[in-house]
Amino acid sequence: MKHYFLLHLAIIIAGFTGILGKVITLNEGLLVWYRVLFASIIFFCIMKLFVKDNRIGFSDRWSIVKVGLLLTAHWVFFYASIKYSNVSIGVVCYCLSSFFTSIFKPLIDRKKIRLTELLLSILSVFGIALIFHFDTSFRVGIVLGVVSAALGALYTIFNARLVRKYNNLTINFYQMLGGTVGLGLLLPVYLHFFPVEQFLPDTKDMFYLVLLSLFCTVGLYLVFVEVLKKIPVFTINLSFNLEPIYAILLAFLFFSESKEVNFAFYIGLGIIIVSVVLQTVIESVSLRSAK
Repeated sequence: MKHYFLLHLAIIIAGFTGILGKVITLNEGLLVWYRVLFASIIFFCIMKLFVKDNRIGFSDRWSIVKVGLLLTAHWVFFYASIKYSNVSIGVVCYCLSSFFTSIFKPLIDRKKIRLTELLLSILSVFGIALIFHFDTSFRVGIVLGVVSAALGALYTIFNARLVRKYNNLTINFYQMLGGTVGLGLLLPVYLHFFPVEQFLPDTKDMFYLVLLSLFCTVGLYLVFVEVLKKIPVFTINLSFNLEPIYAILLAFLFFSESKEVNFAFYIGLGIIIVSVVLQTVIESVSLRSAK
């Protein structure tokens, strides 16, 4: 019971990432840079305390950093999607990651595309297209959200390879460090095209950034690792399908976003939920057959 409680706590924490992205006034580039900077510092301290030997070669570090840059780019587009639309649109677009995964993974692994996954993912695309077609006020945010989903899918595919070879804390530290350096080098160019009045966060933004880094990044990872000890991976993946629902409910609660979306949004969301449920059922059946 304890671990199932922790699992749903992790899902709620994940849902808060979009909420915090909305309330932080910094633009998406600065927001993500401070997030990865603070997270890398926290992970470094944890590693010093709990990991005795985390020495790896330069080529291994570079492999981890490259995947971390994908994660950083995904976060930039995710928060840009939220800031150009709202939290609900941003998390709904992220549901498209399953569509991109069904296409990218077979191409990267040089395997055949699974027709069932592709068809169900196309159903998700139809849901997004319905929202896009009818809700013209959020089109920029939707496009940014779609790019975010594609980058998130690539990150998941390549990160799955890393966890087979390296310590999870080591992976997270070097990914956050890589994101800090990589995005930091691009920030001058980024801020030239998207200028801001202030570079440093004010007291309120600093508080929210610490929450985002400590709880929604490092804390989420630590809870996730604890949950993995007792709950099957399939159950965890199934449960995390609830994350967009939790995030949307939180957005409705905190920002009254239910007033900002129209009927097409709910139809599109319903179609996406149906596709996720069907995909989960089919995967569950296939796993039982394999046993």
